[in-house]
This record gives sequence, C-alpha cells and structure tokens, in this order.
Amino acid sequence: MSDDHTHVREFFTARAADWDSRFPDDAPAYAAAVAELGLRRGDRVLDAGCGTGRALPPLRAAVGPTGVVVGADLTPAMLQAAVRAGRDRDGRLVLADVSALPLRSESLDAVLAAGLIAHLPHPAGNLRELARVVRPGGTLALFHPIGRAALAARQGRSITPDDLRVEPNLRPLLAGSGWRMTSYSDEDARFLALAVREG
Repeated sequence: MSDDHTHVREFFTARAADWDSRFPDDAPAYAAAVAELGLRRGDRVLDAGCGTGRALPPLRAAVGPTGVVVGADLTPAMLQAAVRAGRDRDGRLVLADVSALPLRSESLDAVLAAGLIAHLPHPAGNLRELARVVRPGGTLALFHPIGRAALAARQGRSITPDDLRVEPNLRPLLAGSGWRMTSYSDEDARFLALAVREG
C-alpha cells in the first residue's frame, strides 16, 4: 500500500464509467450487508469509500427520511458516476479521504466500508479515523460482495497469509483501532466483518 493516492484515483477513474455494469448483480449483497448493520430510523451512517454509491439506496431505506446518509470517496469520477445513477438523492456525496474525514467526532451511528480495506495506506490509522467519527457502541461493517478466495480467483492471484482480511489479522487490527469484532464471514458469496466501536 502506498501513501500516494494518485494510483488509487487513476485505478478507479479509469473504471468509474462502467463500474456498475461490470458488477450488475451486487445489489442484493449490498442490501444484505446494510441489514446486518442494524440501523434504525433516524440513524446517521457513512458509506466510506462509497464509489458509485451502490450502498446508498439500502442505507437510505434503513435510516428513513429523518436519517443522515453520507457517501465519501477519494475519486471524483466515482462520485460523478453516483450522481449519474441518481444515488445522490439517497445521501450526501463528499469528496474525502478516510484518513481525515470532514465529520465531527462521535457524530455517526455506523459505517459501511465496502471493498475499502485493501486500498487503505495505513489500515490501523484509517480504522482509528473511522472509529473517531462513530459513537461508542456504533457499528462498522467491512464488506465485499464476494469472498476473499473468489475475489483472488477473479483477479488471477493467490490469497496470502498477510492479507489484512484474514480473521487472525483483522481481529487484532480492529481491536488496536478502537473496534471489537463481533462477527466474521468469508464465503464465496460475500465477505463481511462486523465490529462495535469501543469506548
């Protein structure tokens, strides 16, 4: 991982226009992950690394019209794709780096981070920043619509023991960043780790 966000922006800028069409069947997986967050009407939630905003409609449905939904992403082209898809109606889109979120401390009830952790330059520090903006007892969902093995096969690579998403690596990483893991699932159909904000 690199501190240089240029590579991440270039990678996603080149793919933003057809991102949704490449993964047209992911909506049910996103809705299921959102359901696992246990959101209530009026809650405040962040989609960290929101990309084209595929999680924003189920997040809005979960928190209702009185809730707050924010989608933050580092890549302007992904946010523009979210607007073209009309997902800006479901949440406020913000161009932001998860290492320094423009949000007040303890201002959120939950964070969904879909496919984000593999792109974090400083995972421990970045997860601490997510913890900063969530109230004690709030929740975090680290999610991907397919599991690690299926994703590695899709990308033509092997899973390595140093993968941050392996449970023995992820649990202490979360614990050292202000989170307590409450569940872990890594199946072909999805990856989902849930954690509660300590404090």
